[in-house]
Amino acid sequence: MKFKAIATALLGAASALAVSADAPKYIFFFIGDGMGMGEIMNAQVYNRVVLENETPLTMMQFPVASFCTTHSASSDVTDSAAAGTALATGHKTKNGMLGMNPDTLAVTSIAKVLHDNGYGVGLITSVAIDDATPGAFYAHVPNRGMFREIGVQLAESGYEFAAGSGLRGTKDKDGNDNGLLKVFEDNNMKISYGLDGYDATADRMLILSPDTDRNWNIGYTVDSIPGALTLPALTRTGLDHMMRVAPDKFFMMVEGGNIDHAGHANDGGTNIKEVLNFDESLAIAYDFYRQHPEETLIVVTADHETGGMSVGCQATGYSAPVVNIRDQKISKEMFAEHCKAMLKSRRVYTWDDMHDFLADKLGFWKSVKLTDAETAELRDMFTNIFENRNSMPDQKTLYASFDAFSARVFNILNDKAGIGWTTGSHTGAPVPVFAVGVDAEKFSDMNDNTILPRKIIGIAGHNID
Repeated sequence: MKFKAIATALLGAASALAVSADAPKYIFFFIGDGMGMGEIMNAQVYNRVVLENETPLTMMQFPVASFCTTHSASSDVTDSAAAGTALATGHKTKNGMLGMNPDTLAVTSIAKVLHDNGYGVGLITSVAIDDATPGAFYAHVPNRGMFREIGVQLAESGYEFAAGSGLRGTKDKDGNDNGLLKVFEDNNMKISYGLDGYDATADRMLILSPDTDRNWNIGYTVDSIPGALTLPALTRTGLDHMMRVAPDKFFMMVEGGNIDHAGHANDGGTNIKEVLNFDESLAIAYDFYRQHPEETLIVVTADHETGGMSVGCQATGYSAPVVNIRDQKISKEMFAEHCKAMLKSRRVYTWDDMHDFLADKLGFWKSVKLTDAETAELRDMFTNIFENRNSMPDQKTLYASFDAFSARVFNILNDKAGIGWTTGSHTGAPVPVFAVGVDAEKFSDMNDNTILPRKIIGIAGHNID
């Protein structure tokens, strides 16, 4: 009996060593916030038709493709906090809660488990680093708006790299410094505002936007903001940092948060270009995978779908002419800011001024053909709002408020491009899952979002409660 027990123990140890030997050294988890199949397919149509690229999007080249469900513990339509918690920890929770189960008990993320087992950890996003999705990998709070508490937990996490647009919890309710930045200093995490300040000797780095007033996102790709951070550049810097401080094994989460923001705004052209930007970031990890195919796992998914985006709409019938957003050079948010500035200006703007702006920034009356009725409608709205100063109801979304003129301009642009929307909020639609690398085939079936992190951590030879 004693010999049998010893033999069993030896077999168990051998099995554990085999799992450890086969576990991936490098794990990438890419999350397109708000990225459903409508978002991906519109980007792929643009990639094929407008960019004339015969190679599909990087994620669409992966050998494994499936779906996952996204409902939370409190609703069939999740918010980002509950969805992020599910993807990070394998636990459902109520909308608004972060890193906790519905009973407000802290749950452990796969990043924490991997970090405790010797992996370096890097978290990257195009929105605030204390936002829901990145926060789910290190924070435990009953309300996702507890930004100072979330920031403190990032500083104390020990993770080697983090990057995003900003920290929203650095001031108290009166606008005074509350000491959060000192917490990062005390925990030896150096902060750089922009990539120029990256310290190649630091063990821990936090990269934030150089525009400290814009702490909710780094700026949209379509706006081409001078000096703005970009998700591909952050991904490259994060990967280089991980290879420097944790070359033997690491975990990286990369979120395309601006996809969601554009979805809430129902800004089709901006959304497409954010998906392409996200896919460009993914290509960096895919190139790394091709250098380390036996040691790398990449999983791509979304926390939920935003906007109910369609390929084709009632205005275009059996057509999806996304070529009509080819000349879009401004996001809906920036366009609305321009309109607000016009209304506040002492200068008297005329319809000719707006006509020229629309032609330059959106291609109206050039590549995008408007009917006489559409032109007359916009001219009448402009006169009513900007010249006669008659207010009209704003369009309010989660992250922005749009004047009636901006809302109508972009409704027309969406129609011209064949992009439909059902809501300015999230939907309960399933989201895609793509995978390549070590044990990628385990993601080939239909999943729930709570299953994805459990599969990832299992492939790594560990588990979460």
